[in-house]
Amino acid sequence: MSTKSQLRREQLRERLIEAAEIRIDRDGLSDLRARDLAKDAGCALGAIYNVFEDLNAIAMAVNGRTFRLLGQAVGTSFDGGEPPVQRLIVMSTAYLHFADSNTNLWRALFDLKMTDDGPVPDWYRNALKGLFSYIAEPVEQLFPDLDRAEMDLMTRALFSSVHGIVTLGLENRISGVPPEQIERMITQVLSRIGNK
Repeated sequence: MSTKSQLRREQLRERLIEAAEIRIDRDGLSDLRARDLAKDAGCALGAIYNVFEDLNAIAMAVNGRTFRLLGQAVGTSFDGGEPPVQRLIVMSTAYLHFADSNTNLWRALFDLKMTDDGPVPDWYRNALKGLFSYIAEPVEQLFPDLDRAEMDLMTRALFSSVHGIVTLGLENRISGVPPEQIERMITQVLSRIGNK
């Protein structure tokens, strides 16, 4: 493939990701349509499939961007001098604010259907691991006697707890709390971590 055609292909790939990101942010993942993306990116419908295998692959590329932004929001929310529980609370609050400000993009991280015949790409798994690594450090400080498997399980449990509170609260589910109380609920739950 010539350099010019590689460049055009890469430019089309970028336009499609940008168009998909705008549409997911505005309308949600379930409303993502190839015909709309082709129009937005200024290409033929078939040209999409010369660059991406399917819409899922485009959504995954958008999710890669979202994971990076989420990681930045969480990773810059603390200075490292906080006690471990306080750091977990600060990071969880950053997670909540990111989810609230980027609701459709955040939901797409968890709503994307993974195919049975294809593995989850390493870069996607690594993005999630990066998020978990922020949680793991204060967890290790709080529970120094846990072995690696138990530490990983505790890290995932804390993430799942906060994610559940945020999800139920932002979706205004009957089992959630009003949005203005989500932060307080997270603080109540996490402030009891490590209390013996």
